[in-house]
Amino acid sequence: MPNIVLFSGSSHHDLSQKVADRLGLDLGKVITKKFSNQETCVEIGESVRGEDVYIVQSGCGEINDNLMELLIMINACKIASSSRVTAVIPCFPYARQDKKDKSRAPISAKLVANMLSVAGADHIITMDLHASQIQGFFDIAVDNLYAEPAVLQWIKENIPEWKNGIIVSPDAGGAKRVTSIADRLNVDFALIHKERKKANEVDRMVLVGDVKDRVAILVDDMADTCGTICHAANKLIEAGAVKVYAILTHGIFSGPAISRINQAPFEAVVVTNTIPQEEKMRACPKIQVIDISMILAEAIRRTHNGESVSYLFSHVPL
Repeated sequence: MPNIVLFSGSSHHDLSQKVADRLGLDLGKVITKKFSNQETCVEIGESVRGEDVYIVQSGCGEINDNLMELLIMINACKIASSSRVTAVIPCFPYARQDKKDKSRAPISAKLVANMLSVAGADHIITMDLHASQIQGFFDIAVDNLYAEPAVLQWIKENIPEWKNGIIVSPDAGGAKRVTSIADRLNVDFALIHKERKKANEVDRMVLVGDVKDRVAILVDDMADTCGTICHAANKLIEAGAVKVYAILTHGIFSGPAISRINQAPFEAVVVTNTIPQEEKMRACPKIQVIDISMILAEAIRRTHNGESVSYLFSHVPL
């Protein structure tokens, strides 16, 4: 592929390498380091003049450092005369701070959007945004890819009794995502309504729908401390579900998440590799990973060649 350069930030080198292998490219030379006062230093080690540059950096780990590194890399490529810079952000940082849910709350997702634009990004490729309206925070093109086709494929291949399944959303916000998957599988769906007293803590839950003697598949876009999904799993078992699976696009798993999953009645907790999961998998045998590198690689290839990306909304590239 002529005139394309793929750089990896330091947040998720493994995913970047898989994307590069899939595209038949070598990752561009870039050195990211920190000065002794913890300032981020980025050195782009090859010419990007007139090139179509893609920078892969996920919003995970040291989020603020990784975001700053991405901004500096975008800017470095921009002022080195690249023709276009695309930020490939599998897990968009600050996506949950997308509205003023109480007085004086910041809308940090909009701030991140502004920062990316000001740094010089011409295009954003991301996956399963927490709220798809975040695309409207940008004045540049945003491709919000979906893990849904890969999730459907995983369900059909790994849950033998999926036809007797029921897709469950652990909160009302994920209802749209769940109904879409339930329609594609031609099965029923259920909702869990939760009331929060404060962030990261769930107060009480109400199940809407019948899960008795069915295989319940919890679907959500992200799990952080896993309070919600573990609560939901217990609720589903109480309501008579035979087995409970959880499928999440972004497995952040911070704080007590791993010990909660180990104690919860899940058959499996399935996440994609938008965030590195190797350590988590060692700590928790229930965690399984769906590789989505081919979806990102195909989106990059299509964007570079000026083709339509919408095929990826309903198909997994072969």
